[in-house]
Amino acid sequence: MSLDGYIAAPGDDLSFLDAVQTPGEDYGYGAFIEKVDTVIVGKRTYDKVLQMGYPFPHADKEAYIITRTPAASIGNNHFYTGDVPALVKELKAKEGHTIFCDGGAQVVNLLLQHSLFDVFTISIIPVLLGGGIRLFEQFSMQQLRLVKADTYKSGLVQLQYQKK
Repeated sequence: MSLDGYIAAPGDDLSFLDAVQTPGEDYGYGAFIEKVDTVIVGKRTYDKVLQMGYPFPHADKEAYIITRTPAASIGNNHFYTGDVPALVKELKAKEGHTIFCDGGAQVVNLLLQHSLFDVFTISIIPVLLGGGIRLFEQFSMQQLRLVKADTYKSGLVQLQYQKK
């Protein structure tokens, strides 16, 4: 997210992410995603990735694309129209299961409202956008504990918090 808390600039513009593109640097993403079993992502975020000309990056994982419009699954990717908090609770009940919420803001905030995050890893891009799509909106206070903070030459800061 930007320093002022946005995950997209007005018009769903993601070009601010280019500010930290560094050849050979993935900010720990490769090691992280290897441990993930399941991905939760909103349909708007899913569509945005595809519109940018990229294949869906989680096609090799069990993925639930949260949508209001029913659609047939594509391989391991399921278009989910049901109760999202119930889905996440069911997935969390599986032993040793690692779930990654890859956005968007509506899904993040729905899960926050139900206190369903155990760990937050937030990468802060050194830019102020002044508007766009906020990562966090309205939810109940949740106490967190900082467990890791990394800084990179690009100016990106990555913070990891756990629930207290």
